[in-house]
Amino acid sequence: MTDSRAGVHTEAEIAEQPAVFDRLLAARAETAQIAAAIARRRPRFVLLAARGSSDHAALYAKYLTEVLLELPAGLVSPSTTTLYGARPDLSDVLLITVSQSGGSPDLVEVTERARAQGALTVAVTNTMNSDLTGAAELAVDIQAGREVAVAATKTYTATLLSLYLLLDAVRGGSAEHALGLGEVAATALAKAKDPVTEAVQRWRFVDRVVTTGRGFSSATAAEAALKLAETSYLSARSYSGADLLHGPVAAVDEETAVLAIAGEGAGGRATSAVLDVVGSRGADVVAVGSAAHTLTASVQVGVPVTAEEVAPIIEVLPVQQLALGLSVARGFDPDRPRGLNKVTKTR
Repeated sequence: MTDSRAGVHTEAEIAEQPAVFDRLLAARAETAQIAAAIARRRPRFVLLAARGSSDHAALYAKYLTEVLLELPAGLVSPSTTTLYGARPDLSDVLLITVSQSGGSPDLVEVTERARAQGALTVAVTNTMNSDLTGAAELAVDIQAGREVAVAATKTYTATLLSLYLLLDAVRGGSAEHALGLGEVAATALAKAKDPVTEAVQRWRFVDRVVTTGRGFSSATAAEAALKLAETSYLSARSYSGADLLHGPVAAVDEETAVLAIAGEGAGGRATSAVLDVVGSRGADVVAVGSAAHTLTASVQVGVPVTAEEVAPIIEVLPVQQLALGLSVARGFDPDRPRGLNKVTKTR
């Protein structure tokens, strides 16, 4: 008999992530070969093209590029190519296009144009027979398997881990900080169940959410806002902790729910000061991450400590559980968000 419960596919795909991580880590030699080809080309700049959840994965990759490789990196605006026909000189540039489906026409066009303009192009995708992989010179398979729910869960984290393995290998790393992440993920999911349930009960009637984080966790905060908006139809906005204090904090009050992402490391320490200000304005704060226990919050959702550069792969797991729980508690089905399709085609 088919299980018709709301969120059944999302729940299953969240639970599948430890196995996906194990699969990716077992196949990391294939990613290392692509990294070696990149290293031989010695790019002077890295551009990242993506949409939706993949755009948040690209933001994570931007931090990895600038911190680990010490190369400048930027996020592409696809419309400069698709709408305005821009043809910048991309000699010695690495373009990484991130797309779970590999089917968005604008990302395919950006990749084709970049390759024609001299860039080394790499597709990071879950669909190796897609138009995107045909357009790119190299391709990384995130190996997440078929994802049924519209809201991305396992494809998002598989993309994060794939990007980490790729860029770590470019710098000559051995993936030491990623080894064992499957087991870490299983622990994180189990540990988060009770505090996430508490957070769902506190927030089931909220209307307005602000998500925030610093450093690598900025990507997690951005993904959190998207997940809450698309599955629970909340008005959710994401800000870097630094940007939040540069104006938007004025809109935070006792009617605002704040989701703070903070791990052990420089980003988490910087987030603590942000929450001192947010808390003084009466906001109800839920903190997620390995440093959650150090923050002043109504609910603290801890995860195991990892190296900061891989923390977004783990700290987003309770965020996915929260999005699932809130959606169902509010009477929605996160497997089928209204007005959305699994593959969104834009130009």
